[in-house]
This record gives sequence, structure tokens and C-alpha cells, in this order.
Amino acid sequence: MKSEKGQSLVEFALIVPVLIFLLFGIIDFGRIFHAYLTIDHAGREAARTASIGKDVATITSKAVNQGSSIGLTAGQVSVTTGSSGTDATITITYPITFLTPIIGNVVGPLTLKDTTIMRVE
Repeated sequence: MKSEKGQSLVEFALIVPVLIFLLFGIIDFGRIFHAYLTIDHAGREAARTASIGKDVATITSKAVNQGSSIGLTAGQVSVTTGSSGTDATITITYPITFLTPIIGNVVGPLTLKDTTIMRVE
């Protein structure tokens, strides 16, 4: 029988790229999920602010403050309000990039969009 001293090293070298790819995929999924939950929460809080009759600047400011953990800006928040009895619509669009280069090249840029509608009282 021949010596098998280098076999485990070769097997390890073959499996390490797969494990690293999996690890970065999990990290990317976590980042995207966090961003989605954050824009959902920011949209809900902004819609609640709109439902009590606040102005557009206050509504946008509320959304930006709630989305500060992901760097949400006022340009990513769209507000449509109306008079009492109509609906207020808050739309947040957030572009996200992948950390994993291979996934980023295959999927491309991803844009998360959240629309929240609440009646103005």
C-alpha cells in the first residue's frame, strides 16, 4: 500500500472553498433579511406618523430615523398623503449589494421595496 499522508490535506483544500462560499452566503442572507425587516419597520412607523396627519418632512424624517442602522436616506423614501379619510402611502426603496463576489456577479444588484398603506385619521 502507498502512503496516504497527504490525502486529508487534499480533501481539506477541496472542501474549504465550498465552506467559505456557504459562510458568505449565510452572511449575505442575514444582511438582506436585516435590511428587509428594517425598511418594513421604518415604513410602518412612517405610515403611523402619516395617519395622525403629520407633514411630509416629519414623515420622511421618522422613516430615516427608524432606518438609520442600514443608512436609509430621505431620497429612498416616497410619501403620498391625503386628507382625513384617505390613504397615506409610504414607499421605501433600498438597494443592497452582496458581499460574496460570485453571488453578486450572478444575481446582480438587488433592490428591496416596501410599500405601507394606512388610512389618515
